[in-house]
Parts: sequence; C-alpha cells; structure tokens
Amino acid sequence: MTRDLAGYGAVPPDPAWPGNARVAVQFVINYEEGSESSVLHGDGGSEAFLSEMIGAASHPARAMAMESLYEYGSRAGFWRLHRLFGERDLPVTVFGVASAMEQNQAAVDAMLAAGWEIASHGWRWIDYQRVSAEVEREHIAKAIEVHKRLTGERPLGWYQGRTSPNTARLIAEEGGFVYDADSYADDLPYRSAAGQLIVPYSLDANDMKMVALNGFTDGEQFFRYLRDAFDQLRAEGGRMMSVGLHGRIAGRPARALAVGRFVDHVMASGDAWITRRIDIARHWLERFPG
Repeated sequence: MTRDLAGYGAVPPDPAWPGNARVAVQFVINYEEGSESSVLHGDGGSEAFLSEMIGAASHPARAMAMESLYEYGSRAGFWRLHRLFGERDLPVTVFGVASAMEQNQAAVDAMLAAGWEIASHGWRWIDYQRVSAEVEREHIAKAIEVHKRLTGERPLGWYQGRTSPNTARLIAEEGGFVYDADSYADDLPYRSAAGQLIVPYSLDANDMKMVALNGFTDGEQFFRYLRDAFDQLRAEGGRMMSVGLHGRIAGRPARALAVGRFVDHVMASGDAWITRRIDIARHWLERFPG
C-alpha cells in the first residue's frame, strides 16, 4: 500500500496563519480556454468536458458551439473575474495552462500586473490518465518552458488536474516546484512520501459543480455552499479553504455575482487570510521545515 489514509488524525497541526486568521482562503482562477481538446490541435475529437452543454459528446471534427463556450471564458469571463478581485484588491492564484496563455498575452500581462501568482496547469488541458510517462514528462517540460517565456519566470506551483498515475512522481522528480496541488485529500498542506509539499485543492467548493449533473443549479446555491464551508472552517480554526473558478463558468454574470457576495462575506468576517497558494506553501515550509 502506498496510500496514506491516516493523515494528521484527530489533532491537525496548528498553522498559525498570519494575523491570527482562523482560515487561509485561496481563490483559484483556472485559465484553460484554447488548450482544450480540438482537432485544431491534432486531437482525435472535440472537447466534451466542463461546459454549459452537460453530457456533450466528442466529435471527430470541430464542435463550434463548444468552442464558443470556451472562448467566452477568455474573451469575457476572465475579465469579469479580474475586475471582481481587482476592485477588492485581493490576491489570486491562476492555474494557467501554458498553451492557453500562449494565445492571450493580454490576459497574462493582466495577471502579472495584478500581482497574481501564475501556477502551472500543464501544457494541455486534457486527460492524462492513459498518456505515457514519457509524453507526460515532455509536456511538463514544455509547460515550464512556455511559462517562463510568457511570464519571465518558471512556475513554482503545479496542478495538472486530470492526472495520470505518474504525475505526482514526475513533478517530484522535476524538482523545481515548491508545491503540487494535485490532491483533494486534506484541509491543510502536507508532504508526500517523496517529500514534495502538497497544497490540496478542492472540487466541491468549485464552480465546476455549476455544470455538473449533481451540482448547483444557480448562483444562490453556490454562494450558500461556499459560505457554509467557510463558516464551518472558521469555527474549527487552523484550516485552509480553496475556491476554484473558471472564466467560462464563474465568469458568467449571475455566477460572478454569487462569487462577489461570498468574497464580501469572507472579507467582512475579519477571520480570513486571503492569499495566494504560493504564500500558503511558503508559510507552511517556514513553520514546518522538516
């Protein structure tokens, strides 16, 4: 067995978040649009995942409606979220797919100007479950190379998303990432068996549930879920909360309104450290250097 099903147990460590905050809250904007499956990229079919067309099929040709749904994320949705967080002067982490960022330098420049962290979301936003380790290793190297060219520095955070059984090992072997986010296993950072710092992500406090068969049907449900999750973690204290967003999903007007309401709820609490994932990782490594 190579799994750790025990974790921190009944008494998790105290992270002593800055400012005596009870919760470290972290917002992620996933920037994927333009890197999804498409015959334009030499893929065998069109994208079928995570859009307004729930249950869409992949086609062996271009799917124009699907393409336009993704394009909304980069053309309009990203900028709505950029304004939302910019107006509140809040830090954000971007999970940026290198091949998507490559097609919209203006968005990358806006992320950098805002002081946001841009972590790597890989070279392509595809399912790596059956991709060979050799090809995945090449894609990781390509992602880092393009990321450096677009932003001026290598990414320090990693999130593949749709991983393979080899992803965690390959990231640890690459050696340049401060943290790996490809886990949903805890409410706090932890180290893998290989010694890699893991800063877990979230699929429940995530706007992807807005376009899932078992997900939220409107912004009010999304807001309530985020609010209740934060309030529970606040009551417990010493936890972190990640909120996952996408331009093509949360960037839609009604959903963005719900996100704004939640952000304001967190800010009004006075008990949150709203920060970037790299800052959480560095704080954890300083407090628990072993």
